[in-house]
Amino acid sequence: MTPARQTRAQRLAMPLARHVVRDLAAEHGACIRPVQLRRTDLDTGQVEQVLVPCGHTLATVCPACTDRAKTLRAAQCREGWHLEAEPVITPDDPDDEQQMWVERRAQAQQDRDHAAAAEHDTGELDELSGEQITRSGLRGKVLPAGPARRHRSSRRRQDTPDLPRRPVSARTIGKTCAAPDGTIYRPSMFLTLTCDSYGPVHSDGTPADPGTYDYQRAARDALHFAALFDRFIQNLRRFLGYDVQYFATIEPQRRLAPHVHIAIRGTVSRTELRQVLAATYHQVWRPPADLVQFADGELPVWHEASGRYLNPATGEFLPTWDDALDAFGPDAQPLHVARFGSTFDAQGVLAGSKDSARCIGYLTKYLTKHIGACHQAATDAEHAHAERMADALRYEPCSPACANWLRFGIQPKNPRADLRPGQCKGKAHRREYLGYAGRRVLVSRKWSGKTLADHRADRKAWLLRTLGISEADPSRYIWQAVTPGDPDHMPPAQRLLHVLADRQKWHAALAEARARASGQDNGVSLSATGRAA
Repeated sequence: MTPARQTRAQRLAMPLARHVVRDLAAEHGACIRPVQLRRTDLDTGQVEQVLVPCGHTLATVCPACTDRAKTLRAAQCREGWHLEAEPVITPDDPDDEQQMWVERRAQAQQDRDHAAAAEHDTGELDELSGEQITRSGLRGKVLPAGPARRHRSSRRRQDTPDLPRRPVSARTIGKTCAAPDGTIYRPSMFLTLTCDSYGPVHSDGTPADPGTYDYQRAARDALHFAALFDRFIQNLRRFLGYDVQYFATIEPQRRLAPHVHIAIRGTVSRTELRQVLAATYHQVWRPPADLVQFADGELPVWHEASGRYLNPATGEFLPTWDDALDAFGPDAQPLHVARFGSTFDAQGVLAGSKDSARCIGYLTKYLTKHIGACHQAATDAEHAHAERMADALRYEPCSPACANWLRFGIQPKNPRADLRPGQCKGKAHRREYLGYAGRRVLVSRKWSGKTLADHRADRKAWLLRTLGISEADPSRYIWQAVTPGDPDHMPPAQRLLHVLADRQKWHAALAEARARASGQDNGVSLSATGRAA
């Protein structure tokens, strides 16, 4: 029978096949951008095609991988927040091979220093590196690399109150509290810190008077927010006298300024928090960046022979980054001083309570989005506010190597010929980052005694135990990436069909394993989509 003729509108109303496949894969929790790898068994010579998840952390790219990453972060936060005992982090003793490489490195360093003192050629000795030490399984470096770090005076600012300092003990867990009935509690804290005010704002975050709103200070606070947070943790540890542990996430407020949510192990009184916040600041010691010396029409010129930039009017070389720092005198002032706002929110949280689950959900709520996508502009005023913020960040130097330093008459660090002010490729200048280019999740080293890879391995081990599968020896296989030119390469649509089929089988196997573990009937009915009913 010949099908009835359809109009173009009717055909466009029909579901698109590849979209249905993608949506079904996402519904089943499958990665929609799987990576194809070739696995070769060294014992049998068998070659298999394995599709592994892309591991992306943005929901707009891969919802399934993003959900898994979010769940993993929530598990990491939950496991370390209310610990009852100190996490055990004991490094292994070095083996004979590691000690041997360190001894060779020590001898090479001594020979190199003696040759340099005698003004002999040190070329061969300079080529010796610590790569063998790293490959042997040691972490860190035996000798710091790079030029010596510049040190500034540690004298506190006169406009900031002093903060008592106590010796920091190795303790990481909080104190306990006893109830009248004898029950022992070990409360923890959920804390939210914000930036200072830049001017009055409306309820939607837009400034009441854009002309007086301090966009420059807002941009600089965002650029150096991570350093300010580090200074707060340092001051908090020195003030309380123990190694405070934290799990923090960075999000934007509606006014587009960053703020931080912190899960702290143990509690701190609000009076103590006010003292620490009032005494916390971060000074940015960089050359002045308030007076524009070279506008877009008359930018400095690159001099190829010397590898430096010239003043187009005088032909003189611009001062280098090191020259600009050396010009700082004893009365020099920092480019910017970042501070937290005086308002904060602090809540006590008990292990296993509804508040604990709610706070963990709040901590991980926006991790699946870019910072700039957490609050979508809906009105003209919000769009204009976002544009003014982007304009302020466009020419604000983000690092010593930022091209925007040319605008202020300073040659950036590590210069090259293609630098143009306003076109820096740094993440901080991109709209989706709102000036904050650091990590979204900040976790202290002794939070749970595990790395994120350890938490991921725990989840994998649980799944293998549940399915009754033993883990294969990793050294048995060789893994290779499959490129588009390889004969066994699968196009994206074919890969997506494979992961959809695999996911249905995995759901059925997991449901059957759970039924077996609970003593129920082994027969598990499957719905039309392949999920366990």
